[in-house]
Amino acid sequence: MRKLKNSELDRLSIEDFKDVKKTPLIIVLDNIRSLNNIGSVFRTSDAFLIEKIYLCGITATPPHKDIHKTALGSTETVSWEYVENTIDLVEKLKKDNIKIVSVEQAENATMLNDFTPKKGTTYALIFGNEVKGVAQNIVSNSDVVLEIPQFGTKHSLNISVSCGVVIWDLYSKLSTIKN
Repeated sequence: MRKLKNSELDRLSIEDFKDVKKTPLIIVLDNIRSLNNIGSVFRTSDAFLIEKIYLCGITATPPHKDIHKTALGSTETVSWEYVENTIDLVEKLKKDNIKIVSVEQAENATMLNDFTPKKGTTYALIFGNEVKGVAQNIVSNSDVVLEIPQFGTKHSLNISVSCGVVIWDLYSKLSTIKN
């Protein structure tokens, strides 16, 4: 096997990225403190053609050198918007028939491996603060709460890792749904 060169990766241009059909997933970052986590989520969202990222509360917005350091230009490709109040955003998304999914450890949460997304449905995936997680009022207003199964001693993943795991899982499942 030979490693591929960057020129062999068949990357989309920024214009082509904006025009390509997106995965029916929206990311909501609720009060994320780490600029590196924000940048990493942008990069993952670019990789899997995420529709949009909403940055809420204390979550920083581009342009910022520490976001740029990990985003590697994906803040120019992935559509994003700042909304101060996450619950207001949740209510707006619900009115637009978008299913609200909090990624959190909660009573009666659905394990990620047991969740099957439905064809023709757009999901807003909410990821919470690095210490406090997704706020309870957001969890309470969610259509689904997804939990990433964990088997070690910590039962805690970095927000950018959690985002990557969930996006990959749902992207994979959505890719297998027949048209």
